[in-house]
Amino acid sequence: MNKRMKIRKPPKKIFLGVFYVLALALALILVLHQNPYADQLSEIRKKVSGCILLGALCILVTLWYEKLTVLPVELFQNRKLIKRLAVNDFKKRYAGSAMGIVWAFAQPVVTVALYYVVFGWLFNPDRGVEESVRGAVTAGVKVPQVLFLTAGLVPWFFFSEALTNGTTSLLEYNYLVKKVLFKISILPIIKIIAAMFMHVFFLSVLLIMACGLQYYPSIYWIQIPYYMACEFILVLSISYFTSAIVVFFRDLLQIINIGLQVFMWGTPILWNMDDIPFIRDNHLQWFFKLNPMTIIVEGFRNSIYGHTWFYEDFYSSTYFWLVVLALFCFGAVTFKRLKPHFADVL
Repeated sequence: MNKRMKIRKPPKKIFLGVFYVLALALALILVLHQNPYADQLSEIRKKVSGCILLGALCILVTLWYEKLTVLPVELFQNRKLIKRLAVNDFKKRYAGSAMGIVWAFAQPVVTVALYYVVFGWLFNPDRGVEESVRGAVTAGVKVPQVLFLTAGLVPWFFFSEALTNGTTSLLEYNYLVKKVLFKISILPIIKIIAAMFMHVFFLSVLLIMACGLQYYPSIYWIQIPYYMACEFILVLSISYFTSAIVVFFRDLLQIINIGLQVFMWGTPILWNMDDIPFIRDNHLQWFFKLNPMTIIVEGFRNSIYGHTWFYEDFYSSTYFWLVVLALFCFGAVTFKRLKPHFADVL
């Protein structure tokens, strides 16, 4: 039994060798990439900052190799169990109600409708949203307000639900945490996959809405799975940290709920950065792009109607993955260190 349950890690030399080669390749692309339209001083700062972050990440992975490889291996070895438990979690969530799964769709639909009425009719009647397109010479394209709002709310709904459910995963499945042989590291990802089912449904509604508004499928739509994967890994990385901390500090869940409300208004979901003079005139777009969800939301919009590839904003993509890798490393190490104490507290 012990032999079967033993986790087989990838060979350290091979893993680190591949990681260093990828990091070096990314660093070379970062240094050699040129944007003739950008401020050269800002470009130099971005290149230096990116190389420093890559170097720090290499040092982090080298020092914490043993701790960082445990979690990915556990998830891969238990992939079938994760799938089965995620489906069961989604089914049982609304099993006791008369309308069942209908309630899962009701709240997001009502929320989108309310935001559309408030921001589309009351504040901006008969107005399209000027959405800038990166790399384009023209000012941009106008899209209906309802499409602009829905394209931002769909990824946000998933992020909010997945983070909340992932944070409480150990509390909800406390009876499994106390089982000696059960891999409790799979619990956060189970809740996130369960939230992904709803995300796929609302994404389908969004795409149908886009077609109904004459924004038909284009080759740029193939980026949508990429941004879905980006958001999935982002929320998983955060959830490993929050799910471990909330076991010992239950108030964290209330802090997260309040933080999500603030975080939503700090993300350009209901508003456009180029429509606010203070942000546009002072070139503060970079500040809001420090928020990883800004990159996700803009990515969904650019894929559906913006006709922009993800690599065209090279530095935002690089920054996003560096942040995600750092969050995953930090969350994985925190989860591993606190894991022996979970059963004593729950």
